[in-house]
Amino acid sequence: MKYGLLIDMDGVIYGGETMIQGADRFISYLMENNIPFAFMTNNSQRTALEVVRKLKRLGITVTENHVYTSAMATAKFLASQNPNGTAYVLGEGGLLTSLYENGIKQVETDPEFVVLGEGRNFTLEMVLRAVDMILAGAKFITTNRDPSPKKPGWNNLGIAATTAMIEEATGREAFVIGKPSPVMMRSARKFLGLETAETTVIGDTMETDIQGGVQMGYKTILVLSGIAKKEDLERYAFKPDLVVGSVDEIKFPLEWWR
Repeated sequence: MKYGLLIDMDGVIYGGETMIQGADRFISYLMENNIPFAFMTNNSQRTALEVVRKLKRLGITVTENHVYTSAMATAKFLASQNPNGTAYVLGEGGLLTSLYENGIKQVETDPEFVVLGEGRNFTLEMVLRAVDMILAGAKFITTNRDPSPKKPGWNNLGIAATTAMIEEATGREAFVIGKPSPVMMRSARKFLGLETAETTVIGDTMETDIQGGVQMGYKTILVLSGIAKKEDLERYAFKPDLVVGSVDEIKFPLEWWR
């Protein structure tokens, strides 16, 4: 049986602009042993190439075939729902590129979908236009629902805040693509060509990576190098299959791979 990994990045491979110790050794092991893996990220701003370039700056060399973003999952979903459909987009490079590559036409009037991603380049006027479009019948899609970090000086609203603003203004609930949505969790698995029993998720957040993996029937590994704290795990009704300090502590083959 083939086995593979869906790996979160921030808090697992790096923290901000600093690589987490041992992450380079971990990825090198996967590459050398031909273990299928993809970095599965909710960030829709970056293209796969931009993700690859950031990892290279940190000392980790991978290809675009090792990256799967919420922008890619969103574009694939829209193409499956309505090939050659139209969308009004509030978002940046990664989302715009993925929609174009999947045949979704970006329009300024009468779209079938309003698609929201992370970004700083759209204005309140654009948001108001999106509200009118949704009230006129456009479907509201958001690439993920990650919260704001709630840190002083942070230069970008979390997409959850922008989504909530549009939902309140329209009375319409967004359809969310990114983790922990089964849409992205399933799409990422298929991106690697894996079956459910062959898939393991590695993440640092119980509410996204681990919850999404548990709901899909994947095996899950929680790392404590990011957001999650070991003392908080008892609060959750679900649990990961393995808890480690960082990816450097993961030993292969995993017990469920034997």
